[in-house]
Amino acid sequence: MKFFLALAAWLVCTPVFAEQVVTDDLGNIIHLAAPPRRIVSLTPHITELLYAVGAGERLVAAVDYSDYPDAAKTLPRIGNAERIDHERLLQVQPDLIIAWGSGTPARELDSLRHLGIPMYLSEPRRLEAIGAQLREFGEIAGTTAQAEVAAKDYEHRLAELRARYAANPRRTVFYQLAQQPLLTVNRDHLINDVLTLCGGVNPFANLPALTPRVDIEAVLAARPEAVVFALYPGESVTAVEKFWRGYGLPATTRYIGIPGDYIHRATPRVLEGVERICAGLR
Repeated sequence: MKFFLALAAWLVCTPVFAEQVVTDDLGNIIHLAAPPRRIVSLTPHITELLYAVGAGERLVAAVDYSDYPDAAKTLPRIGNAERIDHERLLQVQPDLIIAWGSGTPARELDSLRHLGIPMYLSEPRRLEAIGAQLREFGEIAGTTAQAEVAAKDYEHRLAELRARYAANPRRTVFYQLAQQPLLTVNRDHLINDVLTLCGGVNPFANLPALTPRVDIEAVLAARPEAVVFALYPGESVTAVEKFWRGYGLPATTRYIGIPGDYIHRATPRVLEGVERICAGLR
């Protein structure tokens, strides 16, 4: 009798979770039996977003370069942008993996699917999508209140930037994603949305690949008024300018270097990059 009374009390006190059905950015449907308590992030921008919505304590591992905020630096590493260590991943016993749809190699995504762990693919390609992603992650993690605050703050700052730079002149802008090989972005990339907000016109917007390879002659033919690019330690605006002037871009060409974390991560910090690019194109 005591056993049945104890069982009844446990059933009354134990919360019952309805299954959570989530659709990720690529249209995949994920079924979660309960809010995930052990999340693995496979790219730095996902790590940053999860901390922003108050779900940092649920992260049990991340990949290399997941360095923001400072708390992320202490997370166990289970790989990098090119390869995931499945043994280490399984050791942390995740109940959800969040990966980058176009950034995590397809071979890794296919391999991870065989592990049977729910996996969400993140792929924000418009500035407004970052606010939506914050809310989605908050919904998944059960931190909706903090996620809503973060999303509203981001959207308020984005609206301010749109208003401030609405009168920017339209300029042809080449975004140099990489120099060797020479890569840029098309209209579907988040960076193209940044350029558009600032008045930039991307001459390679209509190319089919998300990050197309172009040749130097095509860039020279486009006659860009500005070259925008990410800067990482050891790189400089001077070096990029010297490269292009050596190929004949005129002295009037503007060169705008942005810290990589402010333009290559789909997080609220991208607005720092937006502001610098817009100011440079005025």
